[in-house]
Amino acid sequence: MRIIGGRLRGKTVDPPAGYRARPTTDFAREGLFNVLDNEYDFDGLSVLDLFGGTGAISYEFASRGAGSIYCVEMLQQNAEFIRNCARRLGLDNVRVIRHNVFDFLEICKVKFDIVFADPPYALEGVDALPQKILSGGLLHPGGYFILEHSGDHSFTLDERFVKEKKYGNVHFSFFEQPEE
Repeated sequence: MRIIGGRLRGKTVDPPAGYRARPTTDFAREGLFNVLDNEYDFDGLSVLDLFGGTGAISYEFASRGAGSIYCVEMLQQNAEFIRNCARRLGLDNVRVIRHNVFDFLEICKVKFDIVFADPPYALEGVDALPQKILSGGLLHPGGYFILEHSGDHSFTLDERFVKEKKYGNVHFSFFEQPEE
């Protein structure tokens, strides 16, 4: 797995054999960040990466200059891997939080510019994530919630839905936090 852009472009991060996570493909990550590159100046952005997996999304945001990235991952092995990779890459702005995502959402008091979630595709409750994020006080007004999901889900009827981008079997649905 390689970092697609920013100051760490081309650096590789290789999870060990048997690693329990489905990383977003390089192709899909590149597509996602092409969209975001056209809409954001990453310098100083605050980002929440839910279901961190390998940490790939966190590394991409950090590589592009995001100021603060919280990466929430429940599995101990995965959280340690993300933490060690961030340290090896010199990413002091990536904070790894080992916690159940749904429990974390209940206690988080920080607001972010972007919230990204890449839950396991078979996870129950995926359809409720947009409501949980957008009504949970986690996003600054105008901020994006981006949900990675399979084609089995459609969010186009949600009033805060902005767009969907598809890269192979990977779908990204974008939602915008209304202005106050």
